[in-house]
Order: sequence, then structure tokens, then C-alpha cells
Amino acid sequence: MTADDVLCVLTLLRRANVDVWIGGGWGIDALLGEQTRDHRDLDLMHRQDQEAAALGALGEAGFVESVDWRPIRFVVATEGGREIDLHPLVFADDGSAVQASPEPQRPFTYPCSCFVTGTIKGMSVPCLSAEQQVYFHQGYEPSERDRHDMAHLRRVLGITTHF
Repeated sequence: MTADDVLCVLTLLRRANVDVWIGGGWGIDALLGEQTRDHRDLDLMHRQDQEAAALGALGEAGFVESVDWRPIRFVVATEGGREIDLHPLVFADDGSAVQASPEPQRPFTYPCSCFVTGTIKGMSVPCLSAEQQVYFHQGYEPSERDRHDMAHLRRVLGITTHF
């Protein structure tokens, strides 16, 4: 998934009035304002009540659903190999959100302060905060990509991470 692909997807979703925030590797690179590595996919958090509009817009661009782990997440992909990992969020009146998890009594939480902006190729993009990124990189054995991403957050933003 290239930077141009990401910006194209964001434009499609914006035109469909779908709110999204970038997470994962692209989210970290957006916080840093530069691409630090190649990315296999694009992680997007979206408003669960806008899912039909998101799927419609992405479907028109050639994305088809390839994985369904709802209500936690689902994946859409193109024949050319572009892949988007979508995470449905349910928002509260205070701007915070929750996402279903494999443990129904312990949903993933998103404080309202975690919805921030970063930049990709000089363009302002919605993404998750560094603190939220660190929160989601806990509780599992990190991959080399995870180690790379956390090292960049520490180096550039001075964020404390657990690995």
C-alpha cells in the first residue's frame, strides 16, 4: 500500500462522508510526517454506523471483502493486492469510542483525545495518537515491523514504549 494509495482511499471515503482514522504502520508514519518503511496494508478505524457507505465507496474502487471477523474487524482487498483492515467503532456522546474485542467484556477503548491528525506526503490526514498506537502494541510478541515503528515513535516523539 503506497502513500498515493492511502491518499486515494481517504479521498474516496471523504467523498462518501465516511469518517476514518489511520492506525497501524501508516498511522505511525502519519504522526512522524514521513514514510519510514513499506506497508502491506492500511488500517482504518471507522464509525460503525457509516460502514455501508464505506463499503459502497471502496467497492466502487475495486475492493471486495476478503476477511470477516465482525464485529471486531474485517478486510477488503483488490485483485492487485491493496488491502485495507477496517475496525468498526461505536462512538459515545463525549467523542470517545469502543471497538469490539475477542473478549466481549473488555472492548478496545479509544479516548476522544486519541483522534488526531498527521501528514502523508504533506497532506493532513486523520490518525490515531502516538499514545493510542503504543496502547495497541501491548500484550503480544512484537514483530520486527512493530519494533521499527515503536523505535521511531521513541526517537522522533520521545514516546515511552514497553519494547
